[in-house]
Amino acid sequence: MLNSLTIAISKGRILDETLPLLEKIGIVPDEDPDKSRKLILGTNQSNVKLIIIRATDVPTYVEYGGADVGIAGKDVLLEHDSSELYEPLDLGIAKCRLMLAEPVQKKSGNGRLRIATKYTTAARQYFTNQGVQVEIIKLYGSMELAPVLGLADKIVDLVDTGNTLKANGLKATETIYHISSRLVVNKAAMKLKREQIKKLITALEKVI
Repeated sequence: MLNSLTIAISKGRILDETLPLLEKIGIVPDEDPDKSRKLILGTNQSNVKLIIIRATDVPTYVEYGGADVGIAGKDVLLEHDSSELYEPLDLGIAKCRLMLAEPVQKKSGNGRLRIATKYTTAARQYFTNQGVQVEIIKLYGSMELAPVLGLADKIVDLVDTGNTLKANGLKATETIYHISSRLVVNKAAMKLKREQIKKLITALEKVI
């Protein structure tokens, strides 16, 4: 439907910080996302619906037309690395940093650095820009264990307070990227639903 608008939102912190923004521009889900088992929620605006999905799936749903627009962290967008999405607005929410971290007690290593991370695209680009050759080891969680158990020399991970790093004998050494949540738009939807999407963008700009 050309007059409808579907917004994909990451579960968790991004959803929690997005809902107040949407409320400020007059969009309120008709059910509490924390209590409902539904993944598609209607809103007080009959032509707007929300889909609540995993963070890593948001850009995919938007790119392939499952949603017209989406809200996802820059970390996810860096990894998705698609030229098929517009990224018109930084919402300034769910802020953290993508950082390089290493053991406080550094071990002498030989050969190429090994870097453990979930963010392989961003990490590889960072070290390429530094002119440093590294071996990237992809992990999906518990990144802090990798240096402790000798799997990697350093890690690249999201850091908020730094407490988890400290608890595991690590310290952050470099900020690779300042992360926040962005509004992304499907290119076809931008043409077909330009008026609605521009209205959404303008409204959000006013409240952030």
